[in-house]
Amino acid sequence: MGEAPSLYDGSSERRAPADQATVRRTNLGLVLRHLRDHGPRSRARIAQETGLNKATVSSLVAELADRRLVTTGEVDRAGSVGRPGLTVHLDGGCVCGIGVELNVDYAAVLVLDLRGEVLFEKRLALDLPALGAERTLDAVAVLVSDAVAAAAATGARPAGLTVAVAGLVRSVDGVVTLAPNIGWHDVAVLDGLHARLGTDFPIRVENDANLSAIAEWAMGSEARTPDLVYLTGEVGVGGGVIVAGRLLRGAGGLSGEVGHTSLGDPDLVCGCGRRGCWETVVGMAALLRAAADPGDPVGDPARDLEARLSEVAARAEDGDARTLAALHQVGASLGTGAAVLINLFNPRVVILGGYFAVLGRFLMDPLMAELEVRVLGPGVAGARVVLSTLGFSAAVRGGAHVALESVFDDPTLVPVPSLEPAGAGAP
Repeated sequence: MGEAPSLYDGSSERRAPADQATVRRTNLGLVLRHLRDHGPRSRARIAQETGLNKATVSSLVAELADRRLVTTGEVDRAGSVGRPGLTVHLDGGCVCGIGVELNVDYAAVLVLDLRGEVLFEKRLALDLPALGAERTLDAVAVLVSDAVAAAAATGARPAGLTVAVAGLVRSVDGVVTLAPNIGWHDVAVLDGLHARLGTDFPIRVENDANLSAIAEWAMGSEARTPDLVYLTGEVGVGGGVIVAGRLLRGAGGLSGEVGHTSLGDPDLVCGCGRRGCWETVVGMAALLRAAADPGDPVGDPARDLEARLSEVAARAEDGDARTLAALHQVGASLGTGAAVLINLFNPRVVILGGYFAVLGRFLMDPLMAELEVRVLGPGVAGARVVLSTLGFSAAVRGGAHVALESVFDDPTLVPVPSLEPAGAGAP
């Protein structure tokens, strides 16, 4: 198993020498992660598998239980030596992570508890380019408030919020420097949401493809694959790349803008203002342009995205020649670009997300035909191409997962109930 990808890998931050409190926080996180990644275990098994001594594990488990992060359950008889002990389970119903995604024609929110179970999920059909940044952030603030209230009803308080945006994001200060498909330039999302929400939990802003790749690594059908490429399928196209279990961010944190590589039609103008970008021939706008006339309901951004794609799939299944031709062309063009990524990164798996996953059964044959011709290594260099099982929730799941990482890094962020200030509770 690889190490979990971090949004801040490669940081040059100087770390202070570890004192006793730091070592204990680290060990609390070690036990909590071990339960998340391997499932319920007795204290003895945790000690054996982590290398910590039994007395230390017992003390750590007791503190995690005080913080309502673990509970004990049935007797663990698997691999036990001597008297079997009670299993320790990840609990975490008292804390949650919130993920939000902003895309061209929708905004979505999802809340996960510490076990990765969904507490709340909602998606709104919104025309973000028409709304503009300020009204979009107003709508997002309402979505987040609904999510916080739903979590509070279950007894969970947010550990953090991560916002996914389809565009170039400066994560250090939460500014979307350029999101051409929604018309944003230098939008201070972090400051805007802090001002609207007035919350005390951390807020981060990140590229949607990066968060989707993290979600696939953490909880998708190819979870823990150390080398993978994730491709978004939206109006725009982005890529998240994980190499040796680490998210590839690039020198300035702006890697993954594969939709703007020069693999498209030079006669077509991209939303970024340039010609010939890959997303002009594989993005959802390209598919709908080829498959339907202007004014067709499948192109209406006010309609739910999945309902529109279901209509496209129904037309293809009915044998509509125009729809099938459009899907074949997108699949072939998708294969052209995917071949470049396979030749560059040699991943074990390429995961197709977003609308690529929804319509993947129509795209896969022409895509694989292109890969067979264009990938240098035999058998497409050992790469598999799979459809995401997370659908359009990948980015929000990745965002919620990242928000919860702070708890796994330092479980003492979750207070012991008896030590909470009077009147404290879920916001």
